[in-house]
Amino acid sequence: MTKVFIDGSAGTTGLRIRERLEGRKELTLLTLPEEARKDPSARKDILNEAELVFLCLPDDAAREAVGFIENPETRVIDTSTAHRTSPGWVYGFPELVGREAVIASKRIANPGCHASGFIALVYPLAEAGLLPRDAALSCFSLTGYSGGGKSMIAQYEGPDRDPLLSAPRQYGLGQQHKHLREMAALCSLEKAPVFCPIVADFYSGMEVTVPLFRDQLSGGMEEVKEVYRAKYPVGIVHFSEKPDEGGFLSAAALSGRDDMEISVLGNEERLILTARFDNLGKGASGAAIQNMNILLGLPETTGLSLKE
Repeated sequence: MTKVFIDGSAGTTGLRIRERLEGRKELTLLTLPEEARKDPSARKDILNEAELVFLCLPDDAAREAVGFIENPETRVIDTSTAHRTSPGWVYGFPELVGREAVIASKRIANPGCHASGFIALVYPLAEAGLLPRDAALSCFSLTGYSGGGKSMIAQYEGPDRDPLLSAPRQYGLGQQHKHLREMAALCSLEKAPVFCPIVADFYSGMEVTVPLFRDQLSGGMEEVKEVYRAKYPVGIVHFSEKPDEGGFLSAAALSGRDDMEISVLGNEERLILTARFDNLGKGASGAAIQNMNILLGLPETTGLSLKE
């Protein structure tokens, strides 16, 4: 049985990972007593005892935890922003970087939620030569409030909540969102996109949109679709020809699931590229479990909730 430790299991992502792993008979979950959670010596011991570690911590604490690990066999999946563009770390999006790269690494950086959708849309087009590396892109992304963690969940679900929470709220207004670095780096873009994240009054779900003019592409709508069909034929990430719900596209359509739906809408002059998924699923804990399964040589969909 593989010994697994979740460092930071009190946060939203850590709690979801623990819930997903508690019934897995092939795993042994290591835990620290409450009084030892902030003891550096105790943390170091258990980090080195574990065969696989999930880091569900703020960036600085994640870097500290990695520094504690001396056991060369300990594999790490970091859900923070700390290592997503760091040398020696594999970006944990196996559909793009390759499952072999994940298997070969002991350091996996779990993707950001908004970033997952953007990269899933842009990476294949840049790779195929349809989208130039110097493209000036924009992106807006709708997310449920659970993406803000415990404090935001409490705000939205509290008895005396602010009335402004009943309408969608844009944030990241200074264009310094923490996901921008990985969005540009993984797609080899020369500049980060103009990024407009929006949180709304629903628990979970995400819809990432990249709008394009035809003259930004070396190809038309059908060429774009064909790239996605080839890149995402079946599996956790999949292409959908007709995703809408009667002319609407709900950001909550894949709530509670771990897959991602890629689509191309619009027309030959103005294209709308969309990725829909759950910010807590393929956007966080679901992706972490997928990466763990691959690292352990298990079917990558084990324990995941997918489209029937």
